[in-house]
Amino acid sequence: MKMKLVLAEKPSVAQSIAKVIGAASRKDGYLEGNGYIVSWCVGHLVELAEPETYNEMYKKWTYDDLPIMPSKWKYEVSSATRKQFTVLKNLMKREDVDYLVCATDAGREGELIFRLVYHQCHCTKPFERLWISSMEDSAIKDGFENLKPSSDYDRLYEAALCRERADWLVGINATRLFSCLYKQSLNVGRVMTPTLAMTVQREAAISAFKEESFYTVEVGCDGFTAISERYQVKEEAEADRKKCEAKETIDVIKVQTKEKSEKAPALYDLTSLQRDSNRLLGYTAKQTLDYAQSLYEKKLITYPRTDSRFITEDMGNGLSELLKSTQKFIKKELIEVETKQIINNKKVTDHHAILPTKEIAGINISELPSGELSILNLICQRLLVSVSKPYIFEETTVELACGGLPFKSKGKTVLSKGWKALNPKEEKEKNQIPKLNDGDVLNIQKAEVKEGKTSPPKHFTEDTLLSAMENASADEMPKEAERKGIGTPATRAGIIEKLVQKGYVKRVGDKKTKNLIPTDVGVALVTVMPEQIQSPTMTAEWEEKLIGIEKGEMEGEAFMEDIQTMVRDLVGTYEVVKGADVIMPNKNHVVGRCPHCGSEVIERQKGWFCDNKQCRFVLWKDNAFFTYIGKKINPHIVDQLLRDGKARLKDCKSKKTGKSYNADVLLSTEADGRAKFSLSFEQKGKGKL
Repeated sequence: MKMKLVLAEKPSVAQSIAKVIGAASRKDGYLEGNGYIVSWCVGHLVELAEPETYNEMYKKWTYDDLPIMPSKWKYEVSSATRKQFTVLKNLMKREDVDYLVCATDAGREGELIFRLVYHQCHCTKPFERLWISSMEDSAIKDGFENLKPSSDYDRLYEAALCRERADWLVGINATRLFSCLYKQSLNVGRVMTPTLAMTVQREAAISAFKEESFYTVEVGCDGFTAISERYQVKEEAEADRKKCEAKETIDVIKVQTKEKSEKAPALYDLTSLQRDSNRLLGYTAKQTLDYAQSLYEKKLITYPRTDSRFITEDMGNGLSELLKSTQKFIKKELIEVETKQIINNKKVTDHHAILPTKEIAGINISELPSGELSILNLICQRLLVSVSKPYIFEETTVELACGGLPFKSKGKTVLSKGWKALNPKEEKEKNQIPKLNDGDVLNIQKAEVKEGKTSPPKHFTEDTLLSAMENASADEMPKEAERKGIGTPATRAGIIEKLVQKGYVKRVGDKKTKNLIPTDVGVALVTVMPEQIQSPTMTAEWEEKLIGIEKGEMEGEAFMEDIQTMVRDLVGTYEVVKGADVIMPNKNHVVGRCPHCGSEVIERQKGWFCDNKQCRFVLWKDNAFFTYIGKKINPHIVDQLLRDGKARLKDCKSKKTGKSYNADVLLSTEADGRAKFSLSFEQKGKGKL
């Protein structure tokens, strides 16, 4: 019997697919049955090789060896996932397997993950593409009945390949260039550095801001308030206040009333969901993506890594039932519905907007983690809001004069709450203005001077930084450009997390509202970066070119030539910034004191080392203990370990059971200074590893 090999991205997704297509028999690393074999990749099984794979001399970082430009790209299998790679390789070689189905996530990265494994296994068997936006059983079934030719996604794979290799070229060469020239470890990235630059520029604008006072005269008349133009000098405002007080009346010059409306906001794409989640719930972009991905795998929402905020016409027929399920789930009623406003075929490319699925009708809410439930509620709420009627209000603008001095007043009267009726935040009527006519004369009840102050730009939050990334260089890009920002909806969360992990940006603030502030190291790095590395415009242009590759409007070779030329120019022309030794001293970063001998602990490329050559204390960045418990050591953890001798970790993972747990990692040292770790559990005592 001939078999079809289905390759998913994760075990959980593979299990869902296997259930629908009848592959019920469990094997080691795959499921089998009904003519199908279903297996999985476990993320990036195959990755670009490190520079030293091309030449041993690249193990040592030197300026003279730059730029590193592979003539033929090499890939290697991650040591952590080699076992599963071997499973896939053997499955592809099976004589009874006649073709494959690519069932990785339906996007650029998913396509790359499958193709790299396929090529690394030297497989030549034909394959088709499963392209779905929901993990519901019906969607999977329909997807298998309508498998797409693999050739339809060749351009998507080419774009993904170019993106990966461009990031490697810029990251490897720029990181080594600046690390060598400034004699310290400096991480530079194609998208990461322009994002960092935006935070630095924002903080510079805040620092340069000078608060200024201004004054206005406010007069109360017949139940509403009229406000003057701004004064820079308080005494001038006070003099005009007295004039108004003395006159006792104010003249109505012009009354203008307009009916206005606000359309309901569009459905969520990933970025808008992450922004609202950060603003309303305090979740980071990564937390939101993780929660959304889990909900997707549980079949409760559609594919989250989308940049569309609309659905297609053919989806309109199923909306009525979905809306009923959603109403029941969040216990809100819709009176009138406008479904046409969320339908736009032209604005849907690979995936439609994020929607809840009909599966929400049968879920047990108590079984959902609180974070996932919060995100699901947001998505359900947004669906109901997006199909609601417009918010309609009447805006009245009144121009007045008192002794020749101009005043103005604005009022708002809500006519129809529309979609805002579904929002927890009630829209209030503002400064109710009575019925007025041109030429009316009103009595002044009171007149007073009010002081105001100019406001500085606000610090970036995750919400506003995501918006800045999405809209970076929008004014400088062509109007027809499909994606004007830097990064993609799927990658922006990872970029922000990387900036935090590398110590270039820190989160500052309370539990819910955290600002993203560049560190001294982050500011110094941007200060010495040339324009082409930190420019959001250039990075946005590259993102647009990648879209062009996907569409067949640009060749990948041309894109890579542009990247290579930029890297060669950077290495060949860059000169160390004068005075950089002040903002970026040529010494390693001291992070704390050695718990064994008390000397300084210094961050280097491979880890955090005791500066005392006789002491063997080191915390390796590629740390076996932390890998064993499913975590990665980072500067924050190092700081805790050196300061307190312990670090609190959440969501560690047991190798034996696969279950998650929280624990304290305790740091001690051997007689020669080598680091020793143990775990301490609440109410469970202490266990060494």
